[in-house]
Amino acid sequence: MSRVAIVTGATRGIGKSICYELVKKGIKVVVNYRKSDDLASKIQEELGDMVRIYKADVSKRNEVKGLVDFTLKEFGNIDILVNNAGIDQEGMFQDITDEIWNNVINVNLYSVFCLTQEVLPTFLKNKSGCIINISSIYGISGGACAVAYSASKAGIDGMTKALAKELGPSNIRVNSVAPGCINTDMNSYLSEADWKQVIEETPLRKVGEGIDIARCVSWLVDDEFTTGQVISPNGGIVI
Repeated sequence: MSRVAIVTGATRGIGKSICYELVKKGIKVVVNYRKSDDLASKIQEELGDMVRIYKADVSKRNEVKGLVDFTLKEFGNIDILVNNAGIDQEGMFQDITDEIWNNVINVNLYSVFCLTQEVLPTFLKNKSGCIINISSIYGISGGACAVAYSASKAGIDGMTKALAKELGPSNIRVNSVAPGCINTDMNSYLSEADWKQVIEETPLRKVGEGIDIARCVSWLVDDEFTTGQVISPNGGIVI
């Protein structure tokens, strides 16, 4: 029987690459998204019966419940949860409003808490499960003008480690993948000079692509002796 995964924020960038990589392994995927109906439909068209698409704002508990219920109805089980949905809002710390702070924390961190809680009964019943949280090097090293984002990603890593200890006896693995600078829409605001500087500061002298993160996720899906880890594919920019 095919394994089943939920991937959030999955219509572009890292999330999309993860979906395609998991399907290559024969894993059925529910592709979660919030806005991009056209992109979701294109993924459905390209990957066919191996995927279902589901529109939900994962910062809202009732919509998360709907996503989990839909997955169980369509595929009958959940084996893997990839918490990838995330937003960033650059700006000086003193300019962060309550609205900005709460929005970043809710989308990036509360969604991980919420989805994990809703999926957990299925994992506990199966005595098996794999949770992979997509964090960031900013959760490790912090980022100037990205305090809310950095805090949310550091929170994800802390949650990952604590949950791994709590859920390990139930044969549920929890890990974080903390990407470095990846060529995605989220980083489209970077100028040519910015990209050049990042490359110069990276020992491998290149930026990452979505597939680099997807391959790491793919490995964690199958590895049975790794839990509570924050793995950072970043080209060496953080060592």
